[in-house]
Amino acid sequence: MTDRDPVAAGGCLCGAVRYAARGPLRDVVNCHCGMCRRAHGAFGAYTQACKSDVAIDGGEALGWYASSDAARRGFCRVCGSTLFWDAPDADTIAIAAGSLDMPTGLKTVGHIFVADRADFYEIADALPRCPGDGDPAGRDA
Repeated sequence: MTDRDPVAAGGCLCGAVRYAARGPLRDVVNCHCGMCRRAHGAFGAYTQACKSDVAIDGGEALGWYASSDAARRGFCRVCGSTLFWDAPDADTIAIAAGSLDMPTGLKTVGHIFVADRADFYEIADALPRCPGDGDPAGRDA
């Protein structure tokens, strides 16, 4: 990590993996897909940053699981915390919003994969929704 103060920092439950994002973070999007439900135990809440702006400490504890042909998920090998969703060819990386240190200054702006939402909860807000992948506000992703 550089000497500059991070815009945001976070890490896993046990502290073995810490990260700092030195650029702006996207506001939070809740993903209701089946893979996020299984990885998080419910929907996944993710912010996003440019990969070049993210520095990770504790890399020996960071594990990666190829959850599909398109992406892999980063987690702590010690405590199991879900930390990242990464499409290797993308310039950005999704960061599990719950892993950020408080205060985050972020807000939830929408939902994706709502067609795959679990049956044990309702989406009770009026935020934009996308039935699949994409920008819940209807803009091109």
